[in-house]
Amino acid sequence: MAISTNPTSKDKEWKIKAKVFVYSVEATSWYFVSVGEKVSEEIKMMATKKVGFGFVPVEVTVGKTTWKTTLFPSKDKPYILALKKDVRRREDIHKDETVKISFRLI
Repeated sequence: MAISTNPTSKDKEWKIKAKVFVYSVEATSWYFVSVGEKVSEEIKMMATKKVGFGFVPVEVTVGKTTWKTTLFPSKDKPYILALKKDVRRREDIHKDETVKISFRLI
């Protein structure tokens, strides 16, 4: 995974490249990417707003699609980001693909 950040920016934005993975439970499949350990540590230090069980609100852009969502804390430490079906369809994203994602805290 490649990571790029702009530490001088007042409104910090992370840009990552990450591989899409699928988590299936019964008849439902969820598509995610991991934001990686280094970025997750930065987010944990900077996130002043958390909801639910440690979810972090973010605004995400993939391709031409931007939406508001949350980063999920995971057992393995790095945050994960769910890729909605509508976003995957619009941006033609599939399992095991590497995607470019940018996001910022909200």
